[in-house]
Amino acid sequence: MIYPKIPLAQSIIEICLAKGITNIIISPGSRNAPLTIGFAQNPNFTCYSIADERCAAFFALGIAQQTKKPTALVCTSGSALLNYYPAVAEAFYSQIPLIIISADRPQSKIDIGDGQTIRQENVFQNHSVFNANLAEEASDENDLKINKAIETAILQKGPVHINAPFEEPLYETVETLSVQPKITNSEEIIGTKTIENVADFVSIWNSAKRKLILVGVNEANVIEQEIIDNFAKDPSVVVLTETTSNLHHPDFINSIDTLITPFDDVDFKELNPDILITFGGMIVSKRIKGFLRKHKPKEHWHIDTLRAYDTFNALTKHFVMQPNDFFTDLFSKTSFTKSKYAEKIGTIYKFRKIKRNQYLEKIPFSDFKVFEKVIESLPKNSQLQISNSSAIRYAQLIHIDPSIEVFCNRGTSGIDGSTSTAIGASVGSRKPNVFITGDISFLYDSNALWNSYIPKNFKIILINNGGGGIFRILPGHEEKPVFNTYFETSHHLTAEHLAKMYQFEYITASDTKSLENGIDKLYSQNDKPVILEVFTPTRENDVILKQYFKELV
Repeated sequence: MIYPKIPLAQSIIEICLAKGITNIIISPGSRNAPLTIGFAQNPNFTCYSIADERCAAFFALGIAQQTKKPTALVCTSGSALLNYYPAVAEAFYSQIPLIIISADRPQSKIDIGDGQTIRQENVFQNHSVFNANLAEEASDENDLKINKAIETAILQKGPVHINAPFEEPLYETVETLSVQPKITNSEEIIGTKTIENVADFVSIWNSAKRKLILVGVNEANVIEQEIIDNFAKDPSVVVLTETTSNLHHPDFINSIDTLITPFDDVDFKELNPDILITFGGMIVSKRIKGFLRKHKPKEHWHIDTLRAYDTFNALTKHFVMQPNDFFTDLFSKTSFTKSKYAEKIGTIYKFRKIKRNQYLEKIPFSDFKVFEKVIESLPKNSQLQISNSSAIRYAQLIHIDPSIEVFCNRGTSGIDGSTSTAIGASVGSRKPNVFITGDISFLYDSNALWNSYIPKNFKIILINNGGGGIFRILPGHEEKPVFNTYFETSHHLTAEHLAKMYQFEYITASDTKSLENGIDKLYSQNDKPVILEVFTPTRENDVILKQYFKELV
């Protein structure tokens, strides 16, 4: 076995291996050579080389998203480290474990004008769950910090930073280890199994006639079927799910904006809950957030073993529990409450769905029509990755088959690494993977395709409406040069030459017939990755979407 000669590098590598950290994303550089040599020469690690650090970090995030285990990132000193930051912030808010291992210059070289030196210690402090600033020499103290960092990433489901100073020479190797690093163990804390002071909450639950359950970003198949059925049977319970919640039942409302956008004050009072219960990650729907901030529930309970964000300025209780444990305990002590809440809201939503189908049948070729056709075509039991901005919002309006798992970077809701994340997820998951993205997000992260590990069955559906379509939907849109240049980012670019350069199959569509043909070609091609680029009419898309909400009444 070949090892780096530098003992500190040996310690980091051996502790990672002992902790089961085996997926290593390496950003090529010189200062991190001791780590690169050690990880890449050890067959126990699966190493990937991604040159663009921002893409590398989101690629790592995609793998960790799927494996539910920390992925490690290794980079050289200087600005390379800062390029990881967008993905670090996303991992922090999406509760995804990442381990950032940065090589650094010795402390004596910082702030003296030496090349590729920045102040690396604690650089992610505001968006990390632990920071390990190591000394140059291997030691028990360093070992404890490395152990602590990895354990914290696992327990707190977030990014950690290990900063390791190395002095030259960097490339020397040895055939035997010179260290025996300490390995510590920590017990996982997953919250309590029972509700503290349960009688108080049972009383509140049983007396409430309007209970609203709102589910954010959530893993598929984690909520027990008995609990889901209980939600559906209780006449006082309405369940609102989002595309990213991966929670399904015929009686749940899976398009929040379709339900509430046409509401007036009288309707909102009918929906206003006595109790709001939330679990899962961030909520996409801006309208439901606005509604609940204005019409505050008497009680807002959030269930999560780690964090509770006061999204609606109404949080009254954070239950540090797994949702299954919480509802199992609660339902064993409560009964159904007589109420018309679920019936009234359900009746409105059924009417809305009829109107939605009627509207989709008559609209011309546009973003909305494309999303309908594309989502209907998704293979069952596949995985769907969606970029942010208008893409995820359109997807929220279309029914998605329950067998399809849906993911989107909703921690920070940025467009910056959606493609890289989707590619990482396709590597980390064995399921067929389809990525739906808008043109600005795709172009912004085009270096994501500079990647030697893209599976042959990876498919991108790129909806190109010539700019940032989300800004045409938001208030304040005016057809003026300032808007077109500085908000919408109007352009006439396509993915054709990128596809050729990175050896993707390239298909285009610009009307319903060519879209249907393009979808058929997309799914018949499995020997190389494919981009289906769909061109939609820039100036009609927002008009068609806004009219949709008017015709739901």
